[in-house]
Amino acid sequence: MSARLLIVDDDPVQRRLLEESVRRFGYEAAVLDGGEAAVAALAGGADADLVILDLVMPDLDGMGVLERLNKAGVEVPVIVQTSRGGIDTVVGAMRAGAFDFIVKPVSPERLQVAIQNALKVSALEGEIRRSRRPSGAIGFRDIVTRSGEMARVIRLGERAAASTIPVLIEGESGVGKELVARAIQSASDRRTKPFVTVNCGAIPENLVESTLFGHEKGAFTGAVDRHVGKFQEANGGTLFLDEVGELPPAVQVKLLRALQEGEIEPVGARRSAKVDFRLISATNRRLVDMVKEGRFREDLYYRLNVFPIFVPPLRDRREDIPGLVEHFVRRIAAEEGKRRVSGITGEALAMLQAYPWPGNIRQLENAVFRAVILCDGGELTVDEFPQIAAQVGHVSAVRRVAGADEPTRPAPVPADAAPVPPAALASVALPSDGLIGVAVSQPTRHDPAPFGFLRSLADDGHVRTLALIEEEMIRLAIDHYGGRMAEVARRLGIGRSTLYRKLKEYGLADQPDEPGVAAE
Repeated sequence: MSARLLIVDDDPVQRRLLEESVRRFGYEAAVLDGGEAAVAALAGGADADLVILDLVMPDLDGMGVLERLNKAGVEVPVIVQTSRGGIDTVVGAMRAGAFDFIVKPVSPERLQVAIQNALKVSALEGEIRRSRRPSGAIGFRDIVTRSGEMARVIRLGERAAASTIPVLIEGESGVGKELVARAIQSASDRRTKPFVTVNCGAIPENLVESTLFGHEKGAFTGAVDRHVGKFQEANGGTLFLDEVGELPPAVQVKLLRALQEGEIEPVGARRSAKVDFRLISATNRRLVDMVKEGRFREDLYYRLNVFPIFVPPLRDRREDIPGLVEHFVRRIAAEEGKRRVSGITGEALAMLQAYPWPGNIRQLENAVFRAVILCDGGELTVDEFPQIAAQVGHVSAVRRVAGADEPTRPAPVPADAAPVPPAALASVALPSDGLIGVAVSQPTRHDPAPFGFLRSLADDGHVRTLALIEEEMIRLAIDHYGGRMAEVARRLGIGRSTLYRKLKEYGLADQPDEPGVAAE
């Protein structure tokens, strides 16, 4: 879990106790020592998902804090606490807007339940508010991020929203380019006007021109009616051209004219039509390279690239993964009626952060969607992400492959067992953590590899020598086959004389802890 809790209490001992409990529950915690400081922080936009508020404080008490937060329009769930638990106090706090009430000293179990309930209700209320918004109304505050690079993207977007300057959003597929475009529209003075999205790569080439600019009745075979193009649909609002690099050369010319003159010419029309639109383009390609290759007009490129914004891939902002996962879990659980699912285990979250996410946020959302549907408990675990576990080499993938409950050490292989086909071994990808074969989840460099695994990297980060790996492989084989040297040599694919020579080279022949080395 990565929810952010704000603890407001004038008693330093109580603050420390609450902070320690909150962190032990798996949340992030910030502390303030008075009501005035709390109001200033929350009214100033402080990032908090929940407030634990003491009612009795010297400068501004809890009731005063609740009243001023309501006047400031701050919507954050508040759990109030006090040593006086009278019914009048409870009723007054609830009427002032508190979500729950706890009496000091509170047990850890009662505190944890209160926090979980408040966060669940807050998530559901957020989904209800989102569903009641006009279609596509997404602001910069809706972008889930804690990344410095994304903070820069938001700052650029907010500046672009203050004008009608053409914006070019660059980034890989699935990073959220359309989300940034919608946020720019929502922050601009065109927020109440249409936002028209066109995926230029999804339109057949022979229909791109009529789709964008429209056509008159009878303009070509099959044009039985007059069609209004996307430019005219976006009149007064914003036109978002996704994958703009896919536009054919002939359409690039007409787009350039539309940008320069503010007018378009529908297919088959006798005269042009004036349009008022704000253009935001997006691409997952490097348009400058396409210009050099002659596949994109240079003059159009400079018209589009007036205000460039680059959205970094998810692998470069892994600190955003916990917040994104939490957001997706809340939303999907609310939409799919899986209200029991409220979070993700630390082990599963660490595994997700270890994965490179080539499909970026879109792939992460789809993975969480599938996991929420599969989940039968209250938290997502590694078992709900089998594909991700297999690709990062998590130990759970070993369990599924071996069919065993304990993956730490496989059972000895019988002497007559069929060898593993080389093709099957070739299909096993080398994970990024330096283990040969199917790896385990993120071991530290100084930890020994579990039985059945060989580490390919040394503690200094460099590749280990073949001699060291060969020595370790021989040790493992001797241990695995119970010191039966004929079986060891056969499984290693070498002769027995070669095996005994290597035992002497590596000083293994006389070691007492290797069973069966000296004699069979």
